[in-house]
Amino acid sequence: MRRAVVASLLLATACRVQPGREPVSRPAITRVRVETSKGSFVLEVNHAWALRGAERFLELVQTRFFDDSRFFRVREKYIAQFGIAGDPAVTRKWKDRYFPDDSVRTSNVRGTFAFAMTGPDTRNTQIYINLVDNRQLDEQGFSPVGRVIEGIDVVDRIYSGYGEDAGGGLRLGKQDRMLNEGNQHLDANFPKLDKLISARVLP
Repeated sequence: MRRAVVASLLLATACRVQPGREPVSRPAITRVRVETSKGSFVLEVNHAWALRGAERFLELVQTRFFDDSRFFRVREKYIAQFGIAGDPAVTRKWKDRYFPDDSVRTSNVRGTFAFAMTGPDTRNTQIYINLVDNRQLDEQGFSPVGRVIEGIDVVDRIYSGYGEDAGGGLRLGKQDRMLNEGNQHLDANFPKLDKLISARVLP
């Protein structure tokens, strides 16, 4: 009996996730279906491209962080950005949870997605999808986490009329109202923004 207990403990220790290592049971590819007010699309998360980014993105999906949020920054022929929670109380919980960079292993081509940031090791919750090839972002350290494998036409139709007006990107420093008021602010002042209804990991 004692030997069985010791063997179980050793097995548990061997399977424990080590810092910076991919869990043994984690598939190399995970797919996520995103339901929006324009329809649905599927993201393929590639752990080999950006391990830390992939793990954070899936954590956000599994905790339903993105549900009932808005595509608040959409620039035609550039990017579609989301990743500020609809509920400001949820945003506050994640506000300072930055995580380290991944090296850039693939290019920011059309359909890939990555975390927005203001500089080294400042990635958090905001995601952008490349609407065109944006290879110039590679040298700035933006590391794609995956790509759209179904429904890129849906992403193309996400409302882009407000451009940067709803708060823009992180580097503009104009996101305070979105962060502090969430959907209440966006829906009142930018009612045409498309909604991210839900994001779920596919079996």
